[in-house]
Amino acid sequence: MLRSPSRFVRSWLIAAAVGSLLVGCGSSSDEATNDKAEPAAKTEVTVEPIKASTELTDTNGVKISLKKEPERIVCLFALCDDILTELGIVPAATNSALLAHPDFLGEEKAKEVDVVPGGFIAPEVEAILSHKPDLVIGLGDTHGKLAPALKGATTFWAMQPETWQDSVGYLRDTAALTGRTAQGEKAERAFRTKLAAAEKTPSDKTALIIYGSDENFGVATPEGDVAASLFPKIADYPWKSRGVEGSYSLEEILAKDVDVLFVETLSFGDAEGELSEKLAGNPLWSKIPAVRNGDVHEVNSEAWAKGRGTRSLGIVLDEATAALR
Repeated sequence: MLRSPSRFVRSWLIAAAVGSLLVGCGSSSDEATNDKAEPAAKTEVTVEPIKASTELTDTNGVKISLKKEPERIVCLFALCDDILTELGIVPAATNSALLAHPDFLGEEKAKEVDVVPGGFIAPEVEAILSHKPDLVIGLGDTHGKLAPALKGATTFWAMQPETWQDSVGYLRDTAALTGRTAQGEKAERAFRTKLAAAEKTPSDKTALIIYGSDENFGVATPEGDVAASLFPKIADYPWKSRGVEGSYSLEEILAKDVDVLFVETLSFGDAEGELSEKLAGNPLWSKIPAVRNGDVHEVNSEAWAKGRGTRSLGIVLDEATAALR
C-alpha cells in the first residue's frame, strides 16, 4: 500500500531537509479532484470507560505486554509527549521540542527533561537505555529499526498515527498501560467535546495546510495527516492524498480559490525564515485569495505538524476555527 506524503515523507521532513522529495511547484501524474469531501460523521462525545491493563492490543493491532505499569517512559516522537502530558506524566527523556510549548510544560520546565541525542531519525540507543526506561515509544516508520537493539533491555512500542481517531486510540491504550484511566477519559472527553462543538458550525471557506522548509512544500491531506484529518469536519478541505510520489502544484492550489491558508514551517539546522516568506517569491503565490486577503497563518509546527495528540489537536482546533470564522 502506498504511503501518503503526510505519513512517510513528512516524518523525514520533520527530521531533515528533504525538500526534493516534495516538489510543490511541479505537476502531478494524477488529476486533481474537483469533488468536495463527503460530509464527515458527527463526532460522538460519549467516552467509553478505560480499563487498566499491562497487556493489550493497541489501536493498530500491535500487541504490548509489560511486567508492570511503566514509570519511566522515553519518547522518541511528539505524540508520546502529548499523550503523557494529558495523563499527567513527564517523560524520562524526549526527542521532541513539544514540551516547551506554553500549553504543555513551558520552556523552563521542559529544560528539566533530558533530550535524547542523535536527532529524530537516529536517536542513540545507548542514550535511550541510560534512562533505564520501562517503555520506549517511537514512530513506526522511523524508529521501528531500533526494536532489535532495544529488545531484552526494555519494551519498544511503535505507534503509527494517521488520523485523530488513531491518536485517541493511542491515548486510551497508554492510559490503560499506565493506570491513568481517569486522566485518559478526561482528556478524550475534552477533545471530543471541542471537536463536536466545532463541527456544529463548519465554515464554508476553503482551507489548506501546507508544510515544508523551502519552496518545495507538501500539502497535508486527511488520509495520513492527523491535523488535516480534522478539517473536513470544520471547513471545505478538497485535498486528497496522491501517494508517496504526488503533491500539488501552486497552479492547482490557485485553481481551488483557497480562502484560509495554514503554513507549517519545518526548520532544520541553520535554516531561517518562514515558509510563507520563501514562497512569496513565486508570482503565483500572491494570486491565491488567502494570500491576497492576508489570511495566511504561520502556525506552531510542534503542535500542528508533530504533536498529533489530543492536546495538540485541541490547539489546532482553537486556532483553525478562529481563523475560519
